[in-house]
Amino acid sequence: MIAQAVSLALARSCFLVPSIFAFACGELALAQQNRSDAGSYPSQNALFMHAQDGYSSMFAFAFIVVEGMFLLARAIYLAILFSPSILMFALPDYFGPEFRKTWLRVVRRTLERAGPAFIKLGQWAATRPDLVPQDLCTELAELHSKAPEHSFSYTKKTIERAFGRKISDIFENFEELPVASGSIAQVHRASLKSRYPGQQVKPMIVAVKVRHPGVGGESIRRDFAIINFLAKSSKFIPALNWLRLDEIVQQFAVFMMSQVDLTREAAHLNRFIYNFRQWRDVSFPKPVYPLVHPAVLVETYENGESISHYVDELQGQEGIKSALAHIGSHALLKMLLVDNFIHADMHPGNILVRVPQSKARKRFFKSKPHVIFLDVGMTAELSGSDRVNLLEFFKAVARRDGRTAAECTLRLSKEQNCPDPKAYIEEVEEAFTFWGTREGDAVHPAECMEQLLEKVRRHRVKIDGNVCTVIVTTLVLEGWQRKLDPGYNVMDTLQTLLLRADWAKSFAYTIESLMAP
Repeated sequence: MIAQAVSLALARSCFLVPSIFAFACGELALAQQNRSDAGSYPSQNALFMHAQDGYSSMFAFAFIVVEGMFLLARAIYLAILFSPSILMFALPDYFGPEFRKTWLRVVRRTLERAGPAFIKLGQWAATRPDLVPQDLCTELAELHSKAPEHSFSYTKKTIERAFGRKISDIFENFEELPVASGSIAQVHRASLKSRYPGQQVKPMIVAVKVRHPGVGGESIRRDFAIINFLAKSSKFIPALNWLRLDEIVQQFAVFMMSQVDLTREAAHLNRFIYNFRQWRDVSFPKPVYPLVHPAVLVETYENGESISHYVDELQGQEGIKSALAHIGSHALLKMLLVDNFIHADMHPGNILVRVPQSKARKRFFKSKPHVIFLDVGMTAELSGSDRVNLLEFFKAVARRDGRTAAECTLRLSKEQNCPDPKAYIEEVEEAFTFWGTREGDAVHPAECMEQLLEKVRRHRVKIDGNVCTVIVTTLVLEGWQRKLDPGYNVMDTLQTLLLRADWAKSFAYTIESLMAP
């Protein structure tokens, strides 16, 4: 009992752990001294290890110096490139709207020349009307369709390096000119070689997506380091503190890196294919495994015409246009309400349409269009609370309930930094009061949302990136659907579905309470 008491006291004593640490250090020092006394010359292995350590240290130091020089040179180049945009930033309000339009074009062209990271930054900024003025968002949206192309020699080298085979061993035919080019990659059309040589099998036509040079490499990491440094430096500017630019840059970095890896896009395609497996009028390209690599993605080639042809060019065909509006809105509502996995890049360039041309079919059935969604690298998923708040926000906008809409937007961020929430709620409520009158009833709910986001930006209301992406995706989809079918209202459809969902929940709750013991 005495021994147990002593050991317990020592274990609880504050002197025990330091004593053990001192004893261990002394034993280690004694062992080193014994080894040094054993012989005045170290062994051959010890000399080799010391030499290796010295070589590694010199290599690491040289790498840091060279990387620092590259980073400095890149920073100087970007400073020179962006200097016209920065100098013109404060002048548009003094020289009128034409000068501002010129400044907007200069900003877009500067981002195009700055490289993939800045092109994607501009595209991402176009989806954040809560942070960026609406006219700048509209100008930056053009970056979706105007992206540089790389050479065929680089495409060939990237494919052969990714799959360890010559391009002629994989493809029967490969078109050197790209079909399309984006900020991350460009797409070529090709036909795969048959797995059964000698048999007459129709070749499989595929789309080969090849990542641009520098994307995912050291150059884009240097750009992120510069952007992150500027964002952290903004903390010393009081006027920019509410934006939390360092957090925004971190969100953008995650968003960018997820799109750089094309294997993630293949995973997104598989998930969308599964979610829409029972839909006959909606489809997605299928990844062709094992030809999937972070730098190269081979998928089925989907024939079709861009939906912009039906939105802007095609006259007549109101039946097909109305069907396209319904298909697109129902697909988005399924992604939002059922799957919680949203295609967050639904601009017309990423949507194809196929219309059956069979004459025999036209005699008995109306031709129904088929919609193909492309480029699913950019997706959004919402947390449970964000999803509830966002659906309440949509419902409030459809009902023209300004106070509820304003309160929902204030809850769309976990860290809200609005300086004057009361003034913001009052201004939104006043605007919605006008929109609820007979004169304001002509204002479309989507336009109400756009004006509301402008108030969000002016009052410095913070909205999380995923939530804002879903809002902007809804606005983009609603924009081209309104051109297809002016009489169709996505917001009314959403409100109807939400009311039905509320009724179903209350009905289920009533039945459950009645059946409870």
